[in-house]
Amino acid sequence: MFSNYVRPLGVALCLLITAGSVDASPADDTLLPAQSGDLGANGSSRQAIEEPTGSLVLSQVLALALTQNPELSAFSWESRAQEAATLQAGLFPNPTFNANAANFGNQVIKGFDGDVVTLELSQLIELGGKRTARMEAASLTKQLADWDYETKRADVLTQVTQAFIDVLAAQQRLTLTQQIHELANQTTVTTAARVQAGKVSPVEETKAKVARASVQIELMRAQKELEAARKRLAAGWGSTTPRFETVNGHLESIQAPASLDSLAQRLSKNPDLARWVTEITQRQALITMEKSKAIPDVTATVGASKFLMPNDYALVVGFSVPLPVFDRNQGRIQEAEHRLTKAEDELRSAEIRIATALNTAYQALDTAHSEIITLQQDILPGAQSAYDAAREGYRLGKFSFMDVLDAQRTLFGAKNQYLLALAEYHKSVANVERLVGGNMNADSQPEVSP
Repeated sequence: MFSNYVRPLGVALCLLITAGSVDASPADDTLLPAQSGDLGANGSSRQAIEEPTGSLVLSQVLALALTQNPELSAFSWESRAQEAATLQAGLFPNPTFNANAANFGNQVIKGFDGDVVTLELSQLIELGGKRTARMEAASLTKQLADWDYETKRADVLTQVTQAFIDVLAAQQRLTLTQQIHELANQTTVTTAARVQAGKVSPVEETKAKVARASVQIELMRAQKELEAARKRLAAGWGSTTPRFETVNGHLESIQAPASLDSLAQRLSKNPDLARWVTEITQRQALITMEKSKAIPDVTATVGASKFLMPNDYALVVGFSVPLPVFDRNQGRIQEAEHRLTKAEDELRSAEIRIATALNTAYQALDTAHSEIITLQQDILPGAQSAYDAAREGYRLGKFSFMDVLDAQRTLFGAKNQYLLALAEYHKSVANVERLVGGNMNADSQPEVSP
């Protein structure tokens, strides 16, 4: 019996296939490549890597973070998810198949002797550019996911750079403390010999031992600080057990910062700001999409009915259209319009927030740079000269041990302050470069370099 439906249903199917959707653009089944150059490294399942050993430079650390940081990897998968959502947005609605039988099994007509069997195919035809609007909104949402990835990428690179600087400074601070400890040992031995010779009071030896014990505490603290800094750095590439030995860089490589005005002009490159152009465009696309939903769609139906009494068939054609009497999608349209206004206000808020952050970071950078220059030119040379004179005078019996101890504390306090200022300078450079979206001095080399 059902062979009688082949020809009419074939005609009906051809009609539905040619009807499709009124949107002109074809469905694109190709997944778009990620806009970020680093996404490919994170776009596949993360594989365990061999923990780095030996001595590391900044470029190696940044490369490890880009490929192994778990937070960055999570953002890359969101971008891939939005690629899939863009694909889904471009798909046509599925057709519907319907079959029904009527007029059978009553008192006059027994069984299927006089029934009517109808087979139908229905296709929703989207009007008003719904599919195009949906695809545009999905594409822009994908771009926003890419911007979120770029923002997280910049955050990770900044955090890892600052962690690298902390390790480099902690290494030098430990070296400095070891030097102080060695001098304290030498001073204790020298003082003990002078006490034995009867040249100074035994109280001087006691003071020397107390000073050495104090330095020993500082040495242990420096060792713990270095270990903590190493673990913070290793966390940047997803490790909790660092195996590298040291990091190499030049903390003393500094430059005068560019002017604040010139840096402020580059804020548009900040991904936190640049994303808002896409954000506002996406909100506008959502308004267009919601307005397209106010236009009712048409459901077209074609099929065939088979009449067993008499033995004949007929084509069935129909359509249905919802009447937009009550729901014209007014609420969704207003919601989308309000969210556009919200995005415009958020853009202005972001501009103020980032400009303020740049000013704060720049002031910290400028202060650290000035402090470094003062320490280099005035404080360190003077402290070194005073310490050398005190040691020589103590050896000749002209100065007391307390004079030497005070000069030593002043010198190494100045050196420690110098290290702190250098670390603050480079970390402030990283903050500024994060805010302006690039190298602070375009023609210069990175301040912390291998």
